[in-house]
Amino acid sequence: MSSPAAKYAISPGAGLIRPATQCPSPNQDERPAGSVPALIIIHGISLPPGEFGGPYIESLFTNCLDCDHHPYFREIEGLQVSSHLLIRRDGQVIQFVPFERRAWHAGESTFRGRNCCNDYSIGIELEGTDDMPYTDDQYDQLVPVILAIIASYPRVSAREIAGHSDVAPGRKTDPGPAFDWLRLYDGLALQAKDTGDA
Repeated sequence: MSSPAAKYAISPGAGLIRPATQCPSPNQDERPAGSVPALIIIHGISLPPGEFGGPYIESLFTNCLDCDHHPYFREIEGLQVSSHLLIRRDGQVIQFVPFERRAWHAGESTFRGRNCCNDYSIGIELEGTDDMPYTDDQYDQLVPVILAIIASYPRVSAREIAGHSDVAPGRKTDPGPAFDWLRLYDGLALQAKDTGDA
């Protein structure tokens, strides 16, 4: 049986994952010298809040958001943020920043005593809200995406996955209580067992 991670392939050195839609964000830079991916951070996002399916997340991450389109957009005008990946409600995977580079997703953050999580993390946004269940399609893509990342970056493991709320407690709440961590970990363990990697 082929590895579930084989559903996705990450190009060595370039950090691009295939198949995924590529939508390059200008909100990225080099990781600090000696910093390599060692953590995955799960986020939740919807624009406008609670609405799904529009082009606005991509517009935000590429600095093209029309702030006259919705009152909420005025509140985030000028915000320069990005993530490595977005997984939409229908399971579509979009990459904004190569894994080799630093995306601007975590902000002020700490994980196990180490600050500046952007330096050494990979950010994955799930289109959703804190209190609405994420979709089957999203979990079906998230598991093999994470397995592909683990296979490509030895410092990352199933033990090195956190929510945005974990690295920025009190400031961020996503992916929220609606995210099923047990489903994620069970999926990772089951697929690893199926391939003999457990």
